[in-house]
Amino acid sequence: MFTPKYPTPDTPPTAATSLVPPLTGLVHPPACDCHHTPATTTPAPAPVSRSAVQLTPGTLAVAVAGGTAVVLVVGAVLVSMLLAVAITAASVAICAVVLRSLLNNHQR
Repeated sequence: MFTPKYPTPDTPPTAATSLVPPLTGLVHPPACDCHHTPATTTPAPAPVSRSAVQLTPGTLAVAVAGGTAVVLVVGAVLVSMLLAVAITAASVAICAVVLRSLLNNHQR
């Protein structure tokens, strides 16, 4: 009753018990059967060096506006974080002064 009952161990499938037959005897046909000699290859001309990004006045204005917007948003976030730290520091300082005065009055 208290002895464990272990399941039978799994055995890997063999070729005889596999559901998928082994792939043997497959022969691929040649790509073409036209029996020609390969032509001599000539080197390709060098690609023309061009700028990947072409800045027109419109795209330049959009880039400047986008950069300005990013700078303004990041600046606003940083200023608000600095303001939050300053307000927290001021409130902790006020709490410290009040607690100090309460403890000094209590001792007298």
